Amino acid sequence: VGPEEIDMKATRWIRGAAGMGALALLSAGPAVAHHAFGAEFDADAPLQIEGRVVRLEWVNPHSWIHIAVTRMVMGGQTITPSDPAAEVWMVEGGTPNVLVRRGLRRECLPIGSALIVDGYRSKDHTLKRANGRDVTFPDGRKFFMGSSGTGAPEDGRDNPAAPTEIRC
Repeated sequence: VGPEEIDMKATRWIRGAAGMGALALLSAGPAVAHHAFGAEFDADAPLQIEGRVVRLEWVNPHSWIHIAVTRMVMGGQTITPSDPAAEVWMVEGGTPNVLVRRGLRRECLPIGSALIVDGYRSKDHTLKRANGRDVTFPDGRKFFMGSSGTGAPEDGRDNPAAPTEIRC
């Protein structure tokens, strides 16, 4: 084995390693943070938000319903914003796939829909963000929209075998 053959093998190895590194960097898409309930939301801060849907994000790993709040119960106080358009909260739900399997499709929540959401406030109180537990539609139908097994408070409503009260 001569020096030229060693140089060729080393060059191939270096090119191969560089190519694999470039492939790994190119195939790594943007990381989407997924979290347990307790990392972002406060189980000791339940709230109820009443309002109208202004935006819907049907994306993984969580769906988000943006609600212009007309009435909110938080910390035992009822709050009625003077300008609901200025009081828009983001409410996190389960993954779109889980919600669809439970009977809730994107079409069930058109912009302008009235909803009542029971959930839990974000630990960061500067954010207008909550984790949604249940959604109640104007006709009284309820839907469990939370993520089960994430550390959220359990009360049996998150049982996937339990019948769902809504199909739309």
